[in-house]
Amino acid sequence: MARPKEQTKRRDQLIAAASSAVLRHGASGLRLADIAEEAGLTSASVLYYYPDVRELYTAAFAQGGEEYIALREAHVQAADSPEAKLAACIRSGIPWPGHAEEASRLLYELTPIVLRNDAAAAEHVALIARQAALYERVLRECEASGRFRLRQPAEVLARGFVALEEGFGVDVLVGELDPVLEQQWLDEYARVMVVAADHDRGLHDPGR
Repeated sequence: MARPKEQTKRRDQLIAAASSAVLRHGASGLRLADIAEEAGLTSASVLYYYPDVRELYTAAFAQGGEEYIALREAHVQAADSPEAKLAACIRSGIPWPGHAEEASRLLYELTPIVLRNDAAAAEHVALIARQAALYERVLRECEASGRFRLRQPAEVLARGFVALEEGFGVDVLVGELDPVLEQQWLDEYARVMVVAADHDRGLHDPGR
């Protein structure tokens, strides 16, 4: 039997392999052998550490979700004003070509498992809640600055932003929507829902 430290290392290796295999083959057509090949192991070795492959998919989703939201939080933290933080929050949720697209694609590919596995569902709920909380904090900062007011409660707007991102993101990944256009649409939503405190002019160019 492998030692606990070795088990943790091997499980981490398999999570990384599963994530790579999902991106390479797609979750719907993924085979246990694909994950084993990616990890340089046998299928039996994969099952030794993850007897239920759904547990491995859930772990890949959880790690992917943590990396995704941590990066979003870092982008927002680096911004120096409420409106700049809102712009960073919007931009960081768009699947731009490269790492952002891969991170989003992994989560979308693995999303079906949340409908069949309680642990995966809990990870999905936590990820959505954390994204909404990020938006909510930024929106409350906009309001607290005294320069803007919100047309709806911050928690409602926050969930609205996340829902729009979820829908637009799929369209981007299947090639039906350009990420630049997604940003324009989300910026427009921000201009309509976050308005200047002194009159009814919308938030000015949050995407810049």
